[in-house]
Amino acid sequence: MKLFLCVAGCLVLGMLGGLFTQESVDTWYPTLVKPSWNPPTWVFPLVWTMLYTLMGVALWLVITSQTSYRGSAYLFFALQFFLNFIWSFLFFGLENPLFALIDILLLWVAIVLTISHFQPHSRMAAWLLVPYLIWVTYAVSLNVYIWLNNPPIA
Repeated sequence: MKLFLCVAGCLVLGMLGGLFTQESVDTWYPTLVKPSWNPPTWVFPLVWTMLYTLMGVALWLVITSQTSYRGSAYLFFALQFFLNFIWSFLFFGLENPLFALIDILLLWVAIVLTISHFQPHSRMAAWLLVPYLIWVTYAVSLNVYIWLNNPPIA
Protein backbone atom coordinates (compact mmCIF):
# COMPACT_ATOMS: atom_id res chain seq x y z
CA MET A 1 0.00 0.00 0.00
CA LYS A 2 2.87 2.41 0.82
CA LEU A 3 4.41 1.72 -2.59
CA PHE A 4 1.13 2.48 -4.34
CA LEU A 5 0.66 5.71 -2.36
CA CYS A 6 4.20 6.91 -3.06
CA VAL A 7 3.98 6.23 -6.79
CA ALA A 8 0.41 7.51 -7.14
CA GLY A 9 1.24 10.62 -5.10
CA CYS A 10 4.21 11.46 -7.34
CA LEU A 11 2.17 10.85 -10.49
CA VAL A 12 -0.75 12.98 -9.28
CA LEU A 13 1.51 15.85 -8.19
CA GLY A 14 3.31 15.62 -11.51
CA MET A 15 0.01 15.81 -13.37
CA LEU A 16 -0.98 18.86 -11.34
CA GLY A 17 2.21 20.60 -12.44
CA GLY A 18 1.25 19.70 -15.99
CA LEU A 19 -1.92 21.78 -15.68
CA PHE A 20 0.22 24.87 -16.26
CA THR A 21 1.33 23.50 -19.62
CA GLN A 22 -2.05 22.86 -21.25
CA GLU A 23 -2.72 26.17 -22.99
CA SER A 24 0.89 27.19 -23.60
CA VAL A 25 1.79 23.87 -25.25
CA ASP A 26 -0.78 24.65 -27.94
CA THR A 27 -0.25 28.40 -28.25
CA TRP A 28 3.05 29.84 -26.96
CA TYR A 29 5.43 26.84 -27.01
CA PRO A 30 5.06 26.10 -30.76
CA THR A 31 6.14 29.68 -31.55
CA LEU A 32 9.47 29.33 -29.75
CA VAL A 33 12.79 28.80 -31.49
CA LYS A 34 13.92 25.41 -30.17
CA PRO A 35 17.18 23.49 -30.60
CA SER A 36 17.59 20.64 -33.06
CA TRP A 37 17.86 18.24 -30.10
CA ASN A 38 14.40 19.20 -28.79
CA PRO A 39 12.26 16.03 -28.69
CA PRO A 40 8.76 15.85 -30.14
CA THR A 41 6.08 17.09 -27.73
CA TRP A 42 4.64 13.58 -27.21
CA VAL A 43 7.94 12.41 -25.62
CA PHE A 44 7.60 14.64 -22.55
CA PRO A 45 4.54 12.98 -20.91
CA LEU A 46 6.01 9.51 -21.49
CA VAL A 47 9.36 10.42 -19.94
CA TRP A 48 7.79 12.28 -17.02
CA THR A 49 5.43 9.39 -16.25
CA MET A 50 8.44 7.08 -16.02
CA LEU A 51 10.42 9.57 -13.91
CA TYR A 52 7.57 10.23 -11.48
CA THR A 53 7.11 6.48 -11.11
CA LEU A 54 10.82 6.04 -10.34
CA MET A 55 10.63 8.93 -7.84
CA GLY A 56 7.72 7.24 -6.10
CA VAL A 57 9.54 3.90 -5.88
CA ALA A 58 12.68 5.66 -4.59
CA LEU A 59 10.67 7.46 -1.92
CA TRP A 60 9.04 4.17 -0.91
CA LEU A 61 12.44 2.51 -0.56
CA VAL A 62 13.58 5.28 1.78
CA ILE A 63 10.34 5.22 3.78
CA THR A 64 10.57 1.46 4.26
CA SER A 65 14.31 1.38 4.98
CA GLN A 66 15.40 0.23 8.41
CA THR A 67 17.71 3.21 8.88
CA SER A 68 17.27 5.92 11.45
CA TYR A 69 16.74 9.65 10.88
CA ARG A 70 15.44 10.19 7.35
CA GLY A 71 14.28 13.78 7.84
CA SER A 72 16.88 15.38 5.57
CA ALA A 73 16.13 12.85 2.84
CA TYR A 74 12.44 13.76 3.00
CA LEU A 75 13.25 17.47 3.11
CA PHE A 76 15.37 17.37 -0.04
CA PHE A 77 12.84 15.14 -1.80
CA ALA A 78 10.09 17.67 -1.02
CA LEU A 79 12.32 20.56 -2.12
CA GLN A 80 13.16 19.00 -5.46
CA PHE A 81 9.51 18.12 -6.02
CA PHE A 82 8.46 21.70 -5.28
CA LEU A 83 11.09 23.11 -7.65
CA ASN A 84 9.99 20.60 -10.29
CA PHE A 85 6.37 21.64 -9.84
CA ILE A 86 6.98 25.38 -10.09
CA TRP A 87 9.16 25.02 -13.19
CA SER A 88 6.03 24.29 -15.25
CA PHE A 89 4.34 27.39 -13.82
CA LEU A 90 7.36 29.60 -14.52
CA PHE A 91 8.06 28.28 -18.01
CA PHE A 92 4.57 27.61 -19.34
CA GLY A 93 2.30 29.55 -16.99
CA LEU A 94 4.32 32.78 -16.92
CA GLU A 95 5.98 32.01 -20.27
CA ASN A 96 9.27 33.07 -18.69
CA PRO A 97 12.29 30.93 -19.72
CA LEU A 98 14.69 32.98 -17.56
CA PHE A 99 12.80 32.39 -14.30
CA ALA A 100 12.35 28.76 -15.34
CA LEU A 101 16.10 28.48 -15.97
CA ILE A 102 16.93 29.77 -12.50
CA ASP A 103 14.45 27.29 -11.06
CA ILE A 104 15.73 24.31 -13.05
CA LEU A 105 19.32 25.02 -11.99
CA LEU A 106 18.17 24.99 -8.37
CA LEU A 107 16.20 21.82 -9.15
CA TRP A 108 19.35 20.15 -10.48
CA VAL A 109 21.18 20.91 -7.24
CA ALA A 110 18.20 19.70 -5.19
CA ILE A 111 18.14 16.40 -7.10
CA VAL A 112 21.85 15.87 -6.43
CA LEU A 113 21.23 16.58 -2.74
CA THR A 114 18.23 14.23 -2.71
CA ILE A 115 20.32 11.46 -4.26
CA SER A 116 23.08 12.00 -1.70
CA HIS A 117 20.58 11.96 1.17
CA PHE A 118 18.71 8.90 -0.15
CA GLN A 119 21.93 6.89 -0.57
CA PRO A 120 22.54 6.13 3.14
CA HIS A 121 19.00 4.77 3.42
CA SER A 122 18.81 2.88 0.12
CA ARG A 123 21.42 2.70 -2.61
CA MET A 124 18.71 1.54 -5.00
CA ALA A 125 16.60 4.62 -4.18
CA ALA A 126 19.56 6.85 -4.99
CA TRP A 127 20.17 5.06 -8.29
CA LEU A 128 16.50 5.29 -9.25
CA LEU A 129 16.85 9.09 -9.24
CA VAL A 130 19.80 9.11 -11.66
CA PRO A 131 17.59 9.00 -14.81
CA TYR A 132 15.74 12.01 -13.38
CA LEU A 133 19.02 13.88 -12.93
CA ILE A 134 20.06 12.99 -16.49
CA TRP A 135 16.72 14.16 -17.91
CA VAL A 136 16.84 17.43 -15.96
CA THR A 137 20.40 17.99 -17.19
CA TYR A 138 19.08 17.59 -20.73
CA ALA A 139 16.13 19.87 -19.89
CA VAL A 140 18.58 22.53 -18.66
CA SER A 141 20.18 22.53 -22.12
CA LEU A 142 16.76 22.99 -23.74
CA ASN A 143 15.83 25.75 -21.31
CA VAL A 144 19.13 27.60 -21.87
CA TYR A 145 18.73 27.43 -25.64
CA ILE A 146 15.14 28.64 -25.52
CA TRP A 147 16.04 31.47 -23.16
CA LEU A 148 18.95 32.61 -25.37
CA ASN A 149 17.13 32.32 -28.68
CA ASN A 150 13.71 33.82 -27.94
CA PRO A 151 12.94 37.43 -27.11
CA PRO A 152 11.47 38.10 -23.67
CA ILE A 153 7.78 38.81 -23.40
CA ALA A 154 7.11 42.53 -23.57
